[in-house]
Amino acid sequence: MTLGLVEIHGDPSTARWLIEVPHGADEPRHYRLLESLLRSPLPDDLIAFFQVNTDVGSWALGQALVRALEARGEPVCAIRCGIPRTFVDVNRVLSDHEQGFTPGLQPWITDPADKMLLTSLHVAYTSVVRAAYHGICGRGGRALIPHTYAPRTVPITDVDATIVEQLRSFYDTPRIEECPLRPEVDFITTTPDGEDLAIPVVPDLMARLADLGVKAERDGSYTLHPVTMGARWSADHPGQVLCFEVRRDLVTEWTPFDPQPLRHDRIEAIAHALVDGLI
Repeated sequence: MTLGLVEIHGDPSTARWLIEVPHGADEPRHYRLLESLLRSPLPDDLIAFFQVNTDVGSWALGQALVRALEARGEPVCAIRCGIPRTFVDVNRVLSDHEQGFTPGLQPWITDPADKMLLTSLHVAYTSVVRAAYHGICGRGGRALIPHTYAPRTVPITDVDATIVEQLRSFYDTPRIEECPLRPEVDFITTTPDGEDLAIPVVPDLMARLADLGVKAERDGSYTLHPVTMGARWSADHPGQVLCFEVRRDLVTEWTPFDPQPLRHDRIEAIAHALVDGLI
């Protein structure tokens, strides 16, 4: 992988657990690095979209899961993607796009060289994680895919160059209070056709989170949709992969358009509750 845009912690050849964090580019430095390499004219203040849309805290949660698993003697490999989804989303199948999902390659990427660069980064990252899933899950291991999402579902279906204006029309006005509040934790387990592909411990995980005062749901926000790579990995290894979302105001000091300080105590508590239910 070029540009240092992937981090691999642990040995995938011996790990029994894979922690994949596809939206781990959750710091402004990740945005600024890739932005500096692009030629496409980007929308004004696009970093505001980065702050709202990126999974702030997902890598910290992934690290906490690693610590909790290793404390129980479990060998772990963790992979962090440092490619901001503001430019290309490695959790999307590039050839597929569906209304209601942000696209793989964002529409403001118009320069052919940028498209080539970002596509090559997507392909390279996918190759790395495919090998990790094949190796770890192929010998009976399991994989976790932690995400974080904004507290409310904002009804924006057309992601285009006006995305920041669209977001501000909600977040900077009382309209945001009309947007549905998302589950505190959402386990994304089931395909649109109703097939459950997840690690079969979700009820126990929900109970352990409830002991923390955290309410969890299954597929409350969306399903395990085939436009996502998480769905692909889950289909390749049924019963061995678990995708989940944690609401960002649980793990950060939530502000939509600014860097969000992490709540490390909550991150650790959630990670330990999850691992207690998985082991």
